[in-house]
Amino acid sequence: MTIPQSRQAGHILVGMVVGLVVGLLWQGLLWALPASEVGAWATTGTWVATNLLDPVGQIFLRLLFLVVVPLVFASLVLGVSQQGRLDRLGGLAWRTMALFGLNMVISVALGLVMMHILAPGSAMDAGVRDGLRESQGQALAGIQATAASQQAGGFGLRTLLDLLLPRNVLKAVTDFQILPLIIAALLTGAAATTLAEDRRQRLEDGLETVNLLMARIVAWALALAPYAVALLVAATVMRFGAAYLTAVALFVVGVLGVIAIHLFGTMSLLLLMFSRVRPVPFFKAIGTILVTAFSTSSSNATLPTCIKVTRERLGVTPSVASFVLPLGATMNMSGTALYEGCVVLFAAQAFGIDLTLAQQMVLLGLAVLSAVAVAGIPGGSLPLIIGLCTAVGVPGEGIALVLGVDRLLDMARTTLNVAADVVTAVIVDEATGGRPEAR
Repeated sequence: MTIPQSRQAGHILVGMVVGLVVGLLWQGLLWALPASEVGAWATTGTWVATNLLDPVGQIFLRLLFLVVVPLVFASLVLGVSQQGRLDRLGGLAWRTMALFGLNMVISVALGLVMMHILAPGSAMDAGVRDGLRESQGQALAGIQATAASQQAGGFGLRTLLDLLLPRNVLKAVTDFQILPLIIAALLTGAAATTLAEDRRQRLEDGLETVNLLMARIVAWALALAPYAVALLVAATVMRFGAAYLTAVALFVVGVLGVIAIHLFGTMSLLLLMFSRVRPVPFFKAIGTILVTAFSTSSSNATLPTCIKVTRERLGVTPSVASFVLPLGATMNMSGTALYEGCVVLFAAQAFGIDLTLAQQMVLLGLAVLSAVAVAGIPGGSLPLIIGLCTAVGVPGEGIALVLGVDRLLDMARTTLNVAADVVTAVIVDEATGGRPEAR
């Protein structure tokens, strides 16, 4: 039986609260104990958190790890293949794609800037970071060894070639190197556009089936999420205490703030620069869309409302709305791309890993590309974030740090995703001859 999305969100929030309460009660017990007994009890609590609570909670994460590779590959190949003959894409498509790309690049850049200004992961003290590094020691050792081997010969064209097209793509994929996977998927999708119509349709049907299967596994994982969140949050608070909560609270405030800046700031600037629709009447017109997106956390579920309001209240040409909005629900994930970059940088800060400027530029590009592969469903970005973490040298398990607050932020980033689709539709409609007017 499928749990309604609103109930599922409530269950996850309850799980987070239960985990917090258990962890804080344990910390309170330690505070109340005589100093001579604290050490023994703290050791016991760490053992329980590490060997009982955390492994059971990890089942949820491992299910997400399972779908990363097939989901990214099938989604990107399908997204490119469905564009048809690349040489036949007209001005409507290219303008749409350009605005999608601009939206996502700006959103990721804003998110990374915010993370550097607030540095919420650095709010965790040295003891917490040491504990995190110890808990992920094996993963960190492997990542650091790989980075050292890549840097041994310096960075040049050969290094770039090995990153983009390694000799053994399967090995790179099993090591969760997401960049070669994305390149392979884009090339495969481009090649698919050259196939005969019947062959291409059969390929797309198969890829759609893979996507549906992976979405089903994600749904199963999300069914476990309330319990996993409770266990993982409890384990983290038991080990690290208030320092963890402070860092996560700062992360949430920062992400919500930068989403608001992009939604009401960047979107308004784009409207002022490229259309005759003014921001205030625009946001009044799309109020229903924003509420629907926030409450459902799903671009796909919001799509019918999005098309209706965009056509009737903004006056966008039906043909433009019917092309841009469904495509945007699949490809234009500016809020998701922003969030992905923020989570990876938060995990890096928490683990005490300094990402170079080059790594952050790679992260920006990968966040934009991988966001295209995100399913328009609640929690669809979680598997992709794991891949992004490993791509830039951060343990994928770092996503556990934000699982408790992911649902709230999922609602916010979906709202931005959908609003960016509508802005794109308005601008493209004017550029191709339409005359939208907010009413």
